[in-house]
Amino acid sequence: MKNKDLYNQKNKEELLKDLEKENFKRITLSFYKYIELDNLEELRHGLFLEWNELNILGRIYLSIEGINAQISIPEHNVDLFKQFINNNLVLKDVPLKFAIQDGISFLKLTIKIKDEIVAYKIPANEYNMNKIGKHLNYKEYNKAINDGATIVDMRNYYEGEVGKFEGAITPDVDTSMELLPEVRDILQGQEDDKILLYCTGGIRCEKASAYLIHHGFKDINQLQGGIIQYANDIKKNNEKSKFIGKNFVFDYRLGERITDDVISKCHQCKEPSDNHTNCVNQACHILFIQCDKCLKKYNNCCSMECSDFIKLPKEEQREKFKKGEVKFTAQKSSRVKPKLYKLIN
Repeated sequence: MKNKDLYNQKNKEELLKDLEKENFKRITLSFYKYIELDNLEELRHGLFLEWNELNILGRIYLSIEGINAQISIPEHNVDLFKQFINNNLVLKDVPLKFAIQDGISFLKLTIKIKDEIVAYKIPANEYNMNKIGKHLNYKEYNKAINDGATIVDMRNYYEGEVGKFEGAITPDVDTSMELLPEVRDILQGQEDDKILLYCTGGIRCEKASAYLIHHGFKDINQLQGGIIQYANDIKKNNEKSKFIGKNFVFDYRLGERITDDVISKCHQCKEPSDNHTNCVNQACHILFIQCDKCLKKYNNCCSMECSDFIKLPKEEQREKFKKGEVKFTAQKSSRVKPKLYKLIN
């Protein structure tokens, strides 16, 4: 087996065409596990070969601290995948979280070796994964909210922009690396209070809870299975969700609707909208919220400048960009994920 066979060989357009030809349903699911791993290259290659055979697409991170996976799998192969999980010493009994909404989520299978499965970049002496927060199921979490506990969104600002638990603290951060020190500062003085953490699938709360416990917080709790599991449990038991709006996801869908509430506005016209998109001008590519009306007006772009730029011949685009004759919206801020509505007003 050549090393190149362990990587995708097609471009985006080819991959999309392949997916559009499929005559079966795909299921999107995610899982993670903090577990000491070694021989990462060997593990990566083995997983790629096994999962490629099952026609699995997705993004998987491996590190010495564990695995973090989001995948798309043909519905007819789900049982085979579960058998693989249960027969694998590393992955046995790992909880699987199934997406609320189907659709194209991933175009290819990517398995990468990383330093961490969540990029917090905090020193190892500031957390202990053997001392993590208490896992609360959806009923316990809702009760704690009703009892007045402090709720903290452990995601980036743009995720909480379209959906969150009512009353939650939503830190104004772009990346996971900024999050933990920011949350620690926000919660200063509440070391004895009951704190509720939540994130998309639970993985960010695991290390975050260990970090906060290390720094003296005594009653740290986290939502079991994250927003994804919560939404499934609420739906299954026909109960009202305390999470409102959309759950932002890091795949081709960019979000899945949990409730009908639209809590955000189009960054361009300020009308209600919670549709995230990336500016189609690849030289900009800023992530922002755009309504259908502005999508048509700006040609899937964040600004008229970007809309005009993509109409130019490719060679002219490259030349202008190379000479620095254009400066796009995303380049007007030092933030990793700039806020479009602040840059255009």
